[in-house]
Amino acid sequence: MVKEITVKSVLNKHRKRDEWFLDDYSVNPYEQCAFNCIYRYIRGSKHGENLEKNLAVKVNAPRILERELHRRARRAEIGFIAFSSSTEAWQPIEQKYKLTKRLLEIVRHYKFPVHVLTKSKLILRDLDLLKRIDEEAILPKDLKGKLNHKTLITFSISSLNDEISRIFEPGAPTPKERLETLQKCVEEEFFAGIAYIPLLPYISDSKEQMEEMVLTAKEYGAKYIFVGALTLFGAGRRLYLKTLQKHFPELIPKYEKLFKGHAPPQSYQHRLEKTAKELCKRHGIKYRILESTR
Repeated sequence: MVKEITVKSVLNKHRKRDEWFLDDYSVNPYEQCAFNCIYRYIRGSKHGENLEKNLAVKVNAPRILERELHRRARRAEIGFIAFSSSTEAWQPIEQKYKLTKRLLEIVRHYKFPVHVLTKSKLILRDLDLLKRIDEEAILPKDLKGKLNHKTLITFSISSLNDEISRIFEPGAPTPKERLETLQKCVEEEFFAGIAYIPLLPYISDSKEQMEEMVLTAKEYGAKYIFVGALTLFGAGRRLYLKTLQKHFPELIPKYEKLFKGHAPPQSYQHRLEKTAKELCKRHGIKYRILESTR
């Protein structure tokens, strides 16, 4: 059952710009997510084990965002707005509510650039609107000369394997569908790439798998990639380990050793980063939006 809720604020201002995704703000039109990805960090919340059963629509979000962006624009506080930073903005209920589309229209009016993060094919519906934002928005002053795009589109993939995806992303489009949607965005001349986040330890994080991911990204026209590690805490940790016990019980001891806290050790994360940079340089694709492969 989908709940309709009202909120006091919808625009979240970050303390500082995200170094990877370049967003200064984030907007999430919905609470929880029908894609029901097992690894989502929001599962650490009290609703973590039942994301798809606690869907909520922020029905007054357009009115609130209009007010918030009017104030920010008047102060010349222009910055990238991330959509789907914590929950999918183009999940199935968007077809009924069209909330994301309405919010993007407000963003376009106030000339804010956007970085949209998604797993959904439904984003194709809004390419015309995203194109107008790309043409009309204002870049933050400190990004001028570093970036020529005001709409960034990043698709999230944790594994290229359909069977793995069905286990850990049961409600999401298949990896192939996401790649094909990415390709269409690139064909429409968007600056689009892939976030291989999170890579799943001992499941989709080997050097061979990462090389396949880099080559696949290049094949489908991605302009950049990211990689990132899995984090586990709260209800999300319990659910992930429960899923692991069902499908990969032999990995439980390895996870217990790797996850002493909510994240793997820095040495593991540095290995992912180092391997990704090397593979991107080898195959001629940019690692991160502002980081050169050379």
